[in-house]
Amino acid sequence: MARLAAFWHRQEGGAAVEFAILTPVYLLMLAGMLAYGLYFGAAHSLQQLAADAARVSIAGLDKAERSRLVRAYLENNAGAYMLLDQQHLSFSIGESASDASQYRVILRYDAETLPIWNLYPPLPLPSRVMTTGATIRNGGL
Repeated sequence: MARLAAFWHRQEGGAAVEFAILTPVYLLMLAGMLAYGLYFGAAHSLQQLAADAARVSIAGLDKAERSRLVRAYLENNAGAYMLLDQQHLSFSIGESASDASQYRVILRYDAETLPIWNLYPPLPLPSRVMTTGATIRNGGL
């Protein structure tokens, strides 16, 4: 009985027990930072692409030219933005429904190709479809 009481009061190995308890929490936090960092990077690239495409529309003189310029910009440059794959991008462009003097670019990106979805299964992850938009005042005459 004295040996059992002595066993419960020993201090050796405490660090190993703490390490065993805290390591899964640490790994979950590390995987979460990595996954959300990649996701936020892709979301930022998508927002930047929408803003750049909206700025391109300023050069158009009429609605048809604006749409042609923006469509060409998106098709030619979407792959150059970090973490974006042009094949998974869809867009809706045109004048704003509420104000015809505003041009609106709405982008939808299927983030299925991001390497975060199987990173750590218990990790709560955001939606696989990102949607963002940008609105700018019409240029031209």
